[in-house]
Order: sequence, then structure tokens, then C-alpha cells
Amino acid sequence: MRAIITGHSAGLGAALSAALLERDFRVLGLSRRSCEPLRTRFGNHLHEWHLDLADPEAIGNLLSGPDWQTFCATDETILLINNAGVLQPIDPVGQQGAERIARAVAVNVTAPLVLTDAFEASTRRSPDRRVMHISSGAARTAYAGWSIYCATKAALDHHARATREDGREGLRIASVAPGVIDTGMQDQIRAVETDRFPSVERFRRLKSDGHLQTPEASAARLVGYLLGEGYGSEAVMDIRDLG
Repeated sequence: MRAIITGHSAGLGAALSAALLERDFRVLGLSRRSCEPLRTRFGNHLHEWHLDLADPEAIGNLLSGPDWQTFCATDETILLINNAGVLQPIDPVGQQGAERIARAVAVNVTAPLVLTDAFEASTRRSPDRRVMHISSGAARTAYAGWSIYCATKAALDHHARATREDGREGLRIASVAPGVIDTGMQDQIRAVETDRFPSVERFRRLKSDGHLQTPEASAARLVGYLLGEGYGSEAVMDIRDLG
């Protein structure tokens, strides 16, 4: 069994990778950095490709090269988890900046859509192909100062809905909100000034009140759902709705 995971070097991505490696998956991690703890622990079961997901040329080099094709050429279950994402810009409209908007769209939307298309094209030997977009509650709830993040996550939700309509045999896809997780991304949120992100106090209270999930606990729930028989029955869901 095989899995491709973006943003595997830290946070939820590292926890998802570990959870699958513990189940004897071979994992191809796509990130700008290596994950030394995973490499030390799992050795050759972890394959890493260093790239910036905001760089279309770098993605193109990956997809046209032999490593991608070899990894995808399997008749086993194979997964794609589009986990990587960026928060910035956290600012009201008019203060976001073209460069930061373009990077957010490239990482949060363009890369997942390109990888999903290439994944489906390259894995047709496998009768069990599963794609998970890591979405957010922000895809369904609007926050002042967070319009770019909200919009990019909402794009993943609708991509999953529309892809299911394609009816590709053997392909299951869902866009899943994982809940609020104690990662570096949350550190970034709590550090923002209130005038830029009026909801920041809510996120600070989640941390101070001990309501954040660990990456490991979140990864366990997400992987359990991803590998379950019911995966893909709903195109868009929140993992917390599973109880």
C-alpha cells in the first residue's frame, strides 16, 4: 500500500505520515524540507521529494519524472493526501498583496488540483484510489481578515464535490475538515493582531482552555476514516461529526 502526502515534514502532515507508515504503507512525502524523525524511524519506507508547492515548474518536474510514475505504478491501494497549506495573508481586503494572494492560491488550490489530476492519470492500475483534501471549518464559515484562506479551502470542498460527479471507477475523494489542531499554524493565528483578524481571541482561548487536538490524535482519526469502507460517501465533511 502506498500514500502521497504533501507538507509531510511537520505538524499534521508528519503525524499523518507516521500513522500510515506504522500501517506498513510506503509514503512519498512532498515538502520543502526533510522530516528527519520520520526518516530515522521508518527508513526506506519513506521517500521524500523536496519542492515548493507554490512553484509550478517544480511540480511539473516531479510529475514528468520517473520517481512519480514508478511510485504510482501499483495495483495496491494508493492514497493522495493534500495536506499542505498556508494561512497568509491574514488581513482585510485591500491589505493582502498580490504576491501573498498568489502564493496562497498556488499552495492551497493549484497544487492540490494538479496533483489530484496527475494522481488519477498515473494510478489507473490500482482499483482502490483515494484522495483526501485537508479542508477547514473556514471553508464553511466566513472570518473577517481571512478571506483568502476561507476561499481557498472552499475551493477544495467544491473540487471534491465536482470530482465525485465525474464517476471515475475506483476513485474515492473527500474534502475533510480535521478540527482545530495544536500545530505551528495555530501559533501563527494567535500571534496576529486583532485589527487584522478580529476572531483571534477565540483561537487564543482554545489554546489556553486546552481545547486543541494533538496532531497525532487528529491523524489517527483521519487515517481511520480514510481507510474505512465508508470513505468518499460524502464529498465534504468535518471529522468531528463522526463523534
